[in-house]
This record gives sequence, C-alpha cells and structure tokens, in this order.
Amino acid sequence: MTIDAEVGEAVAQAHRREWALVLAATVRVVRDLDLAEECAQEAYAQALRTWAVNGVPSRPGAWLTTVARNRAKDLLRRESVLRSALPLLVTDEVVPGPEPSEFDDDRLRLVFTCCHPALSREAQVALTARLVCGLSTVEVARAFLVQETAMAARITRAKKKISGARIPYRVPSAEDLPERVGAVLEVVHLVFTTGHVAPVGAQLVRRDLVEGAVHLARTLHQLLPGNGDVAGLLALLLFTDARRDTRLAPDGHLVLLDEQDRSRWDAGQIEEATALLTESLQQAGPTRYSVQAAIAAVHAEAPTWADTDWTEVTGLYDVLRRLWPSPVVELNRAVALGFRDGPAAGLAALAPLLDEPALGTYAYLSAARADFLRRLGRWAEAATSYEEALALTGNEVERAFLAGRLEETLRRLG
Repeated sequence: MTIDAEVGEAVAQAHRREWALVLAATVRVVRDLDLAEECAQEAYAQALRTWAVNGVPSRPGAWLTTVARNRAKDLLRRESVLRSALPLLVTDEVVPGPEPSEFDDDRLRLVFTCCHPALSREAQVALTARLVCGLSTVEVARAFLVQETAMAARITRAKKKISGARIPYRVPSAEDLPERVGAVLEVVHLVFTTGHVAPVGAQLVRRDLVEGAVHLARTLHQLLPGNGDVAGLLALLLFTDARRDTRLAPDGHLVLLDEQDRSRWDAGQIEEATALLTESLQQAGPTRYSVQAAIAAVHAEAPTWADTDWTEVTGLYDVLRRLWPSPVVELNRAVALGFRDGPAAGLAALAPLLDEPALGTYAYLSAARADFLRRLGRWAEAATSYEEALALTGNEVERAFLAGRLEETLRRLG
C-alpha cells in the first residue's frame, strides 16, 4: 500500500469512527448545523493533505475536531455581522478543548437535538442518520426505502427547522427524558441495522456504526435504568451482535444463520442480553424491541439450526406485527412461516407483499422469494428473483452471495 493509500485509508477510518464526535463538538462551538458540517468536511479534506506530509496523528479524532473548530471560529469572525442575523442553536457554555470525555456528551447532545419533538419522526431519524452516523444521503434514502431526492429535501427541511425554532443543543432534563427517548431509540436501532449490514460498499459490517449504536444504547440504559424499552433495545443489539464473528467465512464470503458456528457466538453478550430481556419484560411487558429481542433469543438458545423453535418465532412475529405493524415485519414473519410450514407456505405468505410499495426496492423480499423458489425446484422463477435481488443490493458481500446462488440456479436450468 502506498503512502497516499495509507493516508486515504486512515482518513476513511477516521470518518467511520470519529465523524459524529467531530461534528458534535463543532456544533457546540458554532451552533449552526450546516456550518458545523461544512467545517467538519473541510477538516477531513485537510487531513488528506496534512497527514500525507506529517503522518497520521496519534489521536485522529482530536486532530480533526481541533481543525474543524478552528475553521469554524475563523468563519465566524469573518462573517460575524452576517451570522448575528441568523438563528442559532441554543446551547450550553462551550467547554474548550476536544477531550475524549467531552465527545460522548456532545454526541448525545447531537442525537437529542436531531430527535427533538418539534420534528416529525421521519425527519428525526433521517437527520440523525445523516449527521450522527455520517451516512450519505443515498445511504439514508436506501435505509428508509425512499428516493434520494425526497430524502435530501427531508434532511434540508429538518436542519432549517432546528435553526429556525431555536431547538436547544443539549440532553433533556431528567423529567423530559422519558417522553423524548422513543425517537432516540428508533435512531439507535437504525444506526445499528445500517452497521449490521452496510447498505453499500465492500464491507458486510460497519463496526463503527454497530459499536456506536451499542454505546449509545448503553448510555441511555444508564440514564434511564427503569425504562423497559431501553433495556429491550440494548438486549436486541447484543443478541444480534453476538453473531458478528461468524457471519463471514475466512475467505470473506457470507455465512447465513443456518451455517454459522454457534460455538463462536459471544456467550457473554448473550448472557447479558438475556438478563436485559428479562428486565425489559418485567418493567414494560412486551414492546417492539423486547419482542424482537425475544426472537433473537430463540435463535441464541437453539443449539443448532435444526433445533430452532419456528412455532415460537412465528408466534412472536404475530405479537410484533400488532405492536409494530410494518411491511418488513410481515416479510420476516413470512420467512419464519416458510421455515415452520415449508417453502410453499412461505412463498404464499410473501405473495401479498409483492404489491407493497414500501418494499418495491427492498432486496430482501426478492432474495427470500428466490430462496423459497429454489427450495421448491422452480429454477427459472428463482433465477429471476435472484437477478432482482442483485439489482437492488449495494453491499458487495451480499452481492457475491446472491451471484453465487444465481449461478447455481442457472446451472440447474442447464
């Protein structure tokens, strides 16, 4: 790897790991989301130039934050007259210096600002995915199953509303936390799922997003130890992430749940998640997140794929569809039904979803249908569905898996 390539990789890694921290700390200085984002982006651009000459600093996040803040302060001094006429975020007194202990506070401030109740739920989640996770508009649009132009407009409107309404840049008070936490949990869940399977790129997992989501969920659990929804979400994330090291073969190919080495699942995380699930159910009864965690727990408890209790999984999806009705839940329930009652039953359960607009660009619907058709020996239809799934998939690891299945299916056709 050349020096330029090494620097490029270091900057890319710093973006994955440090973006939210750099942006959040800069927002607290400038109290303007657009300006902070511009300065953070310029800091990363400067890193490409400076690190190639001086080497990668020992603390890239602190270096980037200092550069972004200094750039912001310079712009504020030059445009002080103009900026004085613009609405700014209401924030606490600025604490100088990019200390690591400050980063987490600033990141929570940014999350709660993006999830303010003055914004619609869709805007809250989309804006946080863009600003806190550093996802591109394309990635956010893919996660929401909407067009890129619509998502860009949604994010722009949300930013303007935050500035115009003088939404405060701070973690809510203790009495306001419970009513504000629902939107934040949805954001944390989206961050995790986006990291669990990256929408685009060569990596199956974005560890920075997964670990960031788990960190935020743990922080919320500390802030709200009696909140069953928070405990349920943290349990769900830990159950799911416990499988991380078994999802790729040594050669980098995707390994599905039925073929994963369960002895390598993280037993410590599963034990912690089980305790959190019990806590959640005792505190709040079944909730969206605790039921999803319970489904993950069924898989974690099964010694082998063949031992999976699909009747229990299907029953839990029946509960989930009442608590959180959505096309994706219906899709997952149909898949579970197919494993319980056979591929023909699964295919029949998927049929009504083919006309669901929200799933029109959702690759997993085509992939699930292709798998059931393959199991039924309907090779021509399976090949068509695999081709559809490939066209809708941006993650290269998943694309390689689907291409392999398509090739296998075409061989069957002769």
